Amino acid sequence: MTRRPDIFADLPTVYAVGKNYIIIVPVNEPCLMWVRVGDEEFYDDSNGILRSARLTHKMTVPMPLLDSSGGYTVLWRKMTERKPYFSVAGDVEEYTSCFRPLDPKKEKINIYHIADAHNRVEGPVNAGLYFERAGEQLDLLILNGDIPNHSGDIANFEAIHKIAAGVAHGEIPVVFSRGNHDMRGVCAEFIEDHTPTDGGVSYYTFRLGPVWGAVLDCAEDKPDSSDEYGHTVCCENFRRRETRWLESLCGEAEPEFSDEGIKYRLVVVHNPFTERRKPPFDIEEDTFTHWAELLREKVKPQLMICGHVHRCYVSYPGGERDAFGQPCPIVAASRIVKDDPAFYVGGAITLDGDHAEVRFTDNNGNVVGGERVDFK
Repeated sequence: MTRRPDIFADLPTVYAVGKNYIIIVPVNEPCLMWVRVGDEEFYDDSNGILRSARLTHKMTVPMPLLDSSGGYTVLWRKMTERKPYFSVAGDVEEYTSCFRPLDPKKEKINIYHIADAHNRVEGPVNAGLYFERAGEQLDLLILNGDIPNHSGDIANFEAIHKIAAGVAHGEIPVVFSRGNHDMRGVCAEFIEDHTPTDGGVSYYTFRLGPVWGAVLDCAEDKPDSSDEYGHTVCCENFRRRETRWLESLCGEAEPEFSDEGIKYRLVVVHNPFTERRKPPFDIEEDTFTHWAELLREKVKPQLMICGHVHRCYVSYPGGERDAFGQPCPIVAASRIVKDDPAFYVGGAITLDGDHAEVRFTDNNGNVVGGERVDFK
């Protein structure tokens, strides 16, 4: 890993979305930016207009190209003055990073899961370095919602970039899922400008070597009419659209999750939606039952990985937490302490053939719980 350029607020992050990677680079001052992978270049542009006003740059790269190249180069020009005619920009500067994709033949895959950081950075990063400390390679980082405390200030999105950069270093894939706190505040409508989406949509699938996954988004956790939201959300309609998408995904004659090269099927979602909640959190029970049925009958995932509850446990189908028909074991893996901002517990998950080793690890690298989860 080379030195971070001064113009970068943090190192780049390579997010997996669909069949592409989205390389996100936060910066400290206006610039024009693009990336080079092999002999091809991919720009942060708006219909041919290079962006400079936004301090988070996003470049989309086809997965097969970056996987085969093993690295990428970020290029930029500082934007001195943007004018209708004869704009002034600096010389081209560049930063090169290696990249290690998931090997399709790899059996043992190390994943670290972080959710509910609520603007904490140091603790989640230290916890996320569990495999690195143990002398093992981390293969995939999952950021699973409520990484910012809320979206009332654009600066809160920095926690996403800092945690991703601090753990993944721009060198391995990252999967991002939106949480309910991410939907709150004056900047919530802009979060898609600073995070990966599938054309602006926050639910999508991804394929990384032998791993296929679906990222779901339960949106807010109370009725749209809640005074807490002040008439600013339409989550019920959003979930109707997501349901149609999930039905379409599961209804294909040859669905993408049936590819013979897939060894592991995951569901990444902030809220463990198959648990029954007390009012006012008892929303969408029919919808969540339908989602669970589609996943259980069609996708047949081995694990669903969640945050939201600020607890660490494994929940099994038919167990005491299963109200709506879990499609598979659920791993909930996030814990914070209100008065100790440095404390954090996340999930170190190793997929290994017919089972997963789940360890809950703290910011000091201690294993504070966990168990073996056998796949059915």
